[in-house]
Amino acid sequence: MSGPRFERVALIGIGLINSSLARVLRQERLADTIVACARREATLAEARALGLCDEATTDPAAAAAGADLVVLGTPLSAYAAIAAAISGALKPGAIVTDVGSVKQAAIRDIAPSIPPHAHFVPGHPVAGTEQSGPAAGFAELFRDRWCVLTPLPDTDPAAIAAVTALWQAAGMKIVTMDPEHHDLVLAITSHLPHLIAYTIVGTATDLEEMLKSEVIKFSAGGFRDFTRIAASDPVMWRDIFLNNRDAVLEMLGRLYEDLAILQRAIRVGDGATLEAHFARTRAIRRGIVEAKQA
Repeated sequence: MSGPRFERVALIGIGLINSSLARVLRQERLADTIVACARREATLAEARALGLCDEATTDPAAAAAGADLVVLGTPLSAYAAIAAAISGALKPGAIVTDVGSVKQAAIRDIAPSIPPHAHFVPGHPVAGTEQSGPAAGFAELFRDRWCVLTPLPDTDPAAIAAVTALWQAAGMKIVTMDPEHHDLVLAITSHLPHLIAYTIVGTATDLEEMLKSEVIKFSAGGFRDFTRIAASDPVMWRDIFLNNRDAVLEMLGRLYEDLAILQRAIRVGDGATLEAHFARTRAIRRGIVEAKQA
């Protein structure tokens, strides 16, 4: 793979996504200098030890100074403050992008701080695991996954092309989408499943002690998969639900309606309704596997 060359890339936040991106930048030789920025010195020390950066700082403005590309990979609640902090440090032609899961919030909190001489390309590489931190990343994380870009109407086409080429170099497929539509799609494909996982694992936690130990002992595929999802970063997911409130609540309402239908089918012994529902949803799973998104 090949991609755009950057003299200086600032990765603000060096968790799973940005640490994986750092590995791609190293592997594909896409950046002369990588700067890591994090709140904690211990995180930066880990990033240095892993060879993920050439420079490290706790100051977002220092990281962004002179950078051709700035990638925000922090929880959504930090976006506004970081954008304000780096605003005066961005050089002419600098590109700012992000990896957040709620694009309307990203545009709301970042765009007002981007000066006219710089460019903002909101993005969301739809890839991840339940792990977090610099050591959790790996260059193959993005391969054959989708990256959604939600640029504003007046965004410089060259900046969009550069961000597109970056994620393509990481192995991603690119789609451009309206930010509101992105947030609705992600509410059902990502946000609602995480909310359900957190809820089910929480319900198990509240069981009587004897039953709880049996649940853990006999956790097979279903519950095991829920616990994997529920192990994700709680701060990140707190911010996602607070910032994509309307779309998540809309999808929760639809889920309640579908659950009511299944609840009644179970109560009255309506096997035909249950089988039809399970057959339809199994076909969706097969489609996901065929699309190589499993």
